[in-house]
Amino acid sequence: MIRVLLADDEAMMRAGVRAILSSADDIETVAEAGDGHEAVELALKHRPDVCLLDIRMPRVDGLRAAEELRTLLPEAAVVMLTTFSEDEYIASALGSGAAGFVLKSGDPRELISGVRAVAEGGAYLSPTVARRVLAHFGTGQLGRRTAARARTAELTAREQEVLALVGAGHSNAEIARRLHVVEGTVKTYVSQILARLDVRNRVQAAILAYEAGLVPEE
Repeated sequence: MIRVLLADDEAMMRAGVRAILSSADDIETVAEAGDGHEAVELALKHRPDVCLLDIRMPRVDGLRAAEELRTLLPEAAVVMLTTFSEDEYIASALGSGAAGFVLKSGDPRELISGVRAVAEGGAYLSPTVARRVLAHFGTGQLGRRTAARARTAELTAREQEVLALVGAGHSNAEIARRLHVVEGTVKTYVSQILARLDVRNRVQAAILAYEAGLVPEE
């Protein structure tokens, strides 16, 4: 079971999200919080696999809670859940260490897909967010590609191979099967890659992989 903590200051919204999650046989909501401060406290108590955080909450918002969880509970993946799709929120969420970003106005299946993806060590952006990210990175492509290639050139051939698979959205388990290694080895590679590239999470690493041209365009 994927154990989820849900944080949103609106009780009706929490009820709706909880109902969506309960429709999946492999997902269980273990705790609910009404603000970011409570979310961090409950996360430390229940040790969930995934923390599903609303961005705008009283006392401590979801972005700040995500940053605290990255330090206090790094094994828990964070998915941001919001009605806002403005670029500044997307950039802030990715910068805070979130591995996923799902819009409340999106298809309920996106929520389940996002939780499953980050629980397996992957990353997830809802289609609307993905289009915004790609549009943002579409400007000044040449300069960024040159810089990204310079950064990734310092990786070993195997690390570049793993980074390309991360960029393609594969989880650690999927990468392990493709490379015929154990999952623990992939986790070690991913940790080394994040450290060597000086990026905070898999989403930032995936974007860098695209910019460097390591992920084939479909």
